Amino acid sequence: MASTNAKTAAKELSLKLLIDTTAQKVLFAEAGKEVVDFLFSLLSLPLGSVVKLLSKDRMEGSIGNLYKSIQELDDSYLQNSEGKSTLLNPIRSISPSLLLPGPSSSSSSSSKNVYFRCNANYTSCYGYVSKVNGVLCPSCNNRMTKQITYVEGDERENYVEPNAGFVKGVVTYTIMDDLTVTPMSSISSITLLSKFNVKNLNALVERDVTLGFDEALEVLEISLRSKNVLTSVFLGKK
Repeated sequence: MASTNAKTAAKELSLKLLIDTTAQKVLFAEAGKEVVDFLFSLLSLPLGSVVKLLSKDRMEGSIGNLYKSIQELDDSYLQNSEGKSTLLNPIRSISPSLLLPGPSSSSSSSSKNVYFRCNANYTSCYGYVSKVNGVLCPSCNNRMTKQITYVEGDERENYVEPNAGFVKGVVTYTIMDDLTVTPMSSISSITLLSKFNVKNLNALVERDVTLGFDEALEVLEISLRSKNVLTSVFLGKK
């Protein structure tokens, strides 16, 4: 499971499961835009981020060993000092509303968040900042010596635009146990029940569950090796 520190900023999403209690299996889930955005965002995770999030011990196969190898490799063997950081902490492009945290940044000290701009009051100058004190402003050619500070926040707490993410929020989506995602309708639900050959409707129960940080990591991990993801995560059947 994830560490406490890693979970502090994560929020929880909700979805409704339809469970066949006889087979102890999740038939499918109903969920909104945010859950589907999270699932689709997994496709944008660099492999290095996946290994870092899950740790090499939870990874199937040998990819985790590659991560450990570069992690333990002495810098003297590398072409440049940025190579190791690039591989171990790859930048990922994900909607700000999603659950999984990005790789921790090594530039957390306040000195690295200081920038400079020129003292001129020309509007054209406002678009330029520099990390170097005293360089020439590209707009007015004055020295950029006025200190400004970059304020780092949690992008997950920001207001999310209605058009952010990957799918529209006007419908409910059906998520199968193998993470197949389709827009939901009453007809499709009936078709799914017929497909699963459900004989005893009394054996079907609905359950509201939350998708927090721990569950998100389990979804990521199990999706790499199984087609029964929802059953494994929420019913504990590995």
